[in-house]
Amino acid sequence: MARVSPGEFLNQVKVEAAKIVWPSRKETTMTALMVVIMTALLALFFFGVDTAFSSIVQALLGLLS
Repeated sequence: MARVSPGEFLNQVKVEAAKIVWPSRKETTMTALMVVIMTALLALFFFGVDTAFSSIVQALLGLLS
């Protein structure tokens, strides 16, 4: 691995940092909104699956009693 002086390293960091493209406020808002919506949908889905499995287990346990 090639050794780089601290000054050259900082120059390379500056060059790479200049290539960063930050999302706009609108893009960030839309992405956050989509995350919230998908999280809510997944929560509802898993709540439904959990409720269904719970009902099935309770019915099976009722048969054993």
